[in-house]
Amino acid sequence: MARLSTIKKPSQRSEILSNYTVSKSTFAFGLLIADAILVSLIIAYVPYTKIDWDAYMSQVSGFLEGERNYSNLKGDTGPLVYPAGFLYVYTAIQFITGGEVYPAQILFGVLYIVNLGIILYIYVKTDLLPWWALTLLCLSKRVHSIFVLRLFNDCFAMTLLHAAVALVLHKKWHIGLIIFSGAVSIKMNVLLYAPPLFLLMLKSMNICGVITALAGAAVLQILLGLPFLLSFPVDYISGAFNLGRVFIHYWSVNFKFVPEKIFVSKEFAVSLLIIHLLLLAVFAHHVWCKYEGGLLSFLSSRFTLTKVKTSLSSLVSLNRFLDQNSSFRNIRNEHIATTMFVGNFIGIICARSLHYQFYSWYFYTLPYLLWRTPFPILLRLLLFVGVEACWNIFPSNIYSSSLLLCIHLVILWGLWIAPSEHPYQDTKISSATHKKTR
Repeated sequence: MARLSTIKKPSQRSEILSNYTVSKSTFAFGLLIADAILVSLIIAYVPYTKIDWDAYMSQVSGFLEGERNYSNLKGDTGPLVYPAGFLYVYTAIQFITGGEVYPAQILFGVLYIVNLGIILYIYVKTDLLPWWALTLLCLSKRVHSIFVLRLFNDCFAMTLLHAAVALVLHKKWHIGLIIFSGAVSIKMNVLLYAPPLFLLMLKSMNICGVITALAGAAVLQILLGLPFLLSFPVDYISGAFNLGRVFIHYWSVNFKFVPEKIFVSKEFAVSLLIIHLLLLAVFAHHVWCKYEGGLLSFLSSRFTLTKVKTSLSSLVSLNRFLDQNSSFRNIRNEHIATTMFVGNFIGIICARSLHYQFYSWYFYTLPYLLWRTPFPILLRLLLFVGVEACWNIFPSNIYSSSLLLCIHLVILWGLWIAPSEHPYQDTKISSATHKKTR
């Protein structure tokens, strides 16, 4: 009888775990329905705020009239500063809505629900948060406004980015990179995810797989920009991929406490870039690559001459390529999400200026990041409320921006001191294999 009871225990635990997963999925679906109703009410009863919509439509009209010089595609807010994917997306929106705001709001309402569905899927799959904490993903006044009352291109860019993350969780690296590239073609802020994503690719695939995945992403960028690259390549590249833009101090949510003279200076921008790169390097070395012996040790192991030669030679043989280009080691979903979300969050902290619509760049990762810290639940919730409050103060001031930076730094500190999860799922298998070969 004792042996029989011990046999039943694992199945009972599996059944409990299965029921828990189902209940969390059911709760997520309920949140999706409730938020869809809320979005409908917002569109119906809250006045639309005109910001960039007319400029978007003017730029699309210029494109449709045959203009291929990026410097001549302008709106009432200035010249076009987004890659070509933006034009294709908003051309489709203009075709569907006739350029009218109300049908566009409905379209963006649908986009909001699609994006939320993807995000909830990511949270259920990583299974880090308790079921009730998923509610936090639906509680942002600012994010609802960004989607259905402002109609910013950030909404499409982040939806594609979240879809890419979901594909990467399924180890669909090549298609995930193509979707990621599509997100970059709408707005360049998505590149904040590029360093941690590249590191994860090196962990999961051999060099050949990394090269082909990156090539697929690059090809998409070339194809999307081809009409402009063939006509006025310098204007397109300098306009769509301008990394030296200086934002207006008035609209800054995160560094309003910095004097404007310093805020617009090149020295301030360079300092933030250096801090950004240093933080990425420190987290990569001490946290993300901890179990590989550090960043340098990991890169050395991946880029040894023998492995590079083997991977490159596999490009010659199609059969070898098909056998080797995908999986190298199976990375845990939690490690993928944590690495990507923290990498983006570091970029957010070091961004010279965060405008109000930029909140969508990281809001949906906040609950995940907070639950990765060792902080008590009450402190996590207070930090979440604090961030949301700062983003809802308009216009921002020295106190709100100072508080926002302090909260960001507290969260980053919590992520730094949090225990590192093991990145690979095949640890026990690898250990057993290693023992047998000794």
